Amino acid sequence: MPASEDEAPPQVALEPAGALLTHRVPPTTRAAVLFLHGGRSDSRAPSRPWHPAAVRMRPVVRAVAAAVPDDDVLLGTVRYRVRGWNQDAADPLRDARRALAELARLVGDVPVVLVGHSMGGRAALRAASAPRVRSVVALAPWCPAGEPVAHLRDKGLVVVHGDRDRVTDPRASATYVRRALRAGARARFLPVAGGDHAMLRHSGTWHRTTGSAVAGLLAVARGPA
Repeated sequence: MPASEDEAPPQVALEPAGALLTHRVPPTTRAAVLFLHGGRSDSRAPSRPWHPAAVRMRPVVRAVAAAVPDDDVLLGTVRYRVRGWNQDAADPLRDARRALAELARLVGDVPVVLVGHSMGGRAALRAASAPRVRSVVALAPWCPAGEPVAHLRDKGLVVVHGDRDRVTDPRASATYVRRALRAGARARFLPVAGGDHAMLRHSGTWHRTTGSAVAGLLAVARGPA
């Protein structure tokens, strides 16, 4: 994937172990949504909250918060140590797994929906192997050929991709969804006509679609496993 990646940031608090940043922690948590922003294919530079990839997820967090006003759904972000995927190191996937472990220590074993953009979409799709992850919303994800899909059986998947994306390939995303369907996932591919990789063109469509998808997937996730 080529190197990827407005407003005031939402308030966050860094949990002691460092991989989970919480935006909203209800008194009683019965479900959670974790966000994973984009990055670079290769970089061991420290990841910072002011980097463009992190900034462009903030409106998405706000859109989901508005679509999911329930007082028992935690909202949080996976905090990366470094900016890149870094080949076999798969650094953001390691961070996602750390964040899921921290979440479990914080609120117990609640169902989780992951929302990832670009490199974060790839990490979210991989991290869905965790039993507590019930579904994924992947926004313009990086889906190289041969990415695993068997672990998505019986899980929800919504992939949203702009047809003018020049950083990640919408056709690869569509192929991934077809493979996930054959593996037994409840999967949908939603194209954004005229949408770009940064989710700036037709941003309202991106935000409404993501909020609606998360709300629907949460309704399923909070039902019987």
